[in-house]
Amino acid sequence: MDAIEVTEFGGREGLSVTERAVPEPGPGQLRIEVEAAGINFADIMQRRGHYEGGPEPPYVPGMEVAGRIDAVGEDVGLDEGDRVVALVDEGGYAEYALADPQLTFPIPGEMSLTEAAGFPVQFLTAHNCLFEWGELEGEESVLIHAAAGGVGTAAVQLASRAGAEVFGTASTAEKLGLAERLGCDHPINYTEDDFVEAVHAETEHGVDLVLDGVGGDTSSESLDALRQFGRMVVYGAASGRPGSLSTSDLLFANQRAIGYHLGRGLVHEPQRVMAAVPDLQEGLASGDLEVIVGETFALADAAAAHEHIESRASSGKVVLEP
Repeated sequence: MDAIEVTEFGGREGLSVTERAVPEPGPGQLRIEVEAAGINFADIMQRRGHYEGGPEPPYVPGMEVAGRIDAVGEDVGLDEGDRVVALVDEGGYAEYALADPQLTFPIPGEMSLTEAAGFPVQFLTAHNCLFEWGELEGEESVLIHAAAGGVGTAAVQLASRAGAEVFGTASTAEKLGLAERLGCDHPINYTEDDFVEAVHAETEHGVDLVLDGVGGDTSSESLDALRQFGRMVVYGAASGRPGSLSTSDLLFANQRAIGYHLGRGLVHEPQRVMAAVPDLQEGLASGDLEVIVGETFALADAAAAHEHIESRASSGKVVLEP
């Protein structure tokens, strides 16, 4: 089968097309014929060698796939031919991938396989950061950074559906227009306006919750946008730099900074992570929620897909289609 292999840590030149044997499912495993593979910024961090606990080269990247089950091992309660989407440890950038049935889900409603590939990581992360970790309640306010990205577009919809007042940052009018269409009440162009000032211009004391997947200066500045007793959930560092927070600032403002990592959450508290699934499947099946697919690329063009994300040209989910 064709697969994309990371041959060495570093730039996109480390991604190459290779031929690998089709994997055989063992007991408690199933094999998916991959028709769409989601790309996440974590894939890029792993490729750069900046991801703690990530795989060592050579390896096949990719942590979410959609397609049809074409083979099952023993003790798997799913059938060949089922349309499914799955979270995988690695191996998603390939024509076939092995998956754990506990992390494999039926595709909601009439959703396409391409859309389904943008469901697990983005929507689980968004729901967990907002509700299971961030404890967002209706009538509260939330600031969502990168509101036109994969997690951002999911979080804007979920927060708006819950009745929250939604602030969102993005870098272009087109991206802000997308966020606004999805339910963002206060779109903020961070290249032109100070997001802290924009938040305080619309609120008396700041927002109740911040979702930060950017890191760098954005993390420390976000504390200034939080009200007393506010919460910030940190789930990534797309800027390439982790944020640095002052514990003194947290102390005197009675604020909380909360870390979220999907993979570690699934290992240590899977029930807490997966509690979001019924609500997400219902929302996606009914059409109340939608997966925003920005661009699709052929499997062989994985390097171009990474470049598209790294250049910050992307909106929504970027997907590979073997």
